[in-house]
Amino acid sequence: MFGDMQEKQEALRKTLGQMRLEGAAGDGLVKVTVNGNREIVNISIQPAAMTPDDPEQLEDLLLVAVNRAMSTAAETEAAESQKLIQDMLPPGMGGLADMFS
Repeated sequence: MFGDMQEKQEALRKTLGQMRLEGAAGDGLVKVTVNGNREIVNISIQPAAMTPDDPEQLEDLLLVAVNRAMSTAAETEAAESQKLIQDMLPPGMGGLADMFS
């Protein structure tokens, strides 16, 4: 049973690692792409976001985009984990999964 659970958790990590989720800020001037394991895989910055006289603007846009991407990844991970728990419960015991959410 525990071996099966470890295999399913590993499969979940692999699935999450292949997902690409995006957070954007400044009407798309800054985009941050993360995977479902909350690892940043890409940052895209439009030239209009890079103003030498206001570096704080770019910093703020990056923070917002990263936080949005990480939040989306956390929500996705929680949903996928909930599915895993639901799949592991014996038939008729699906209500127990709600205790873990």
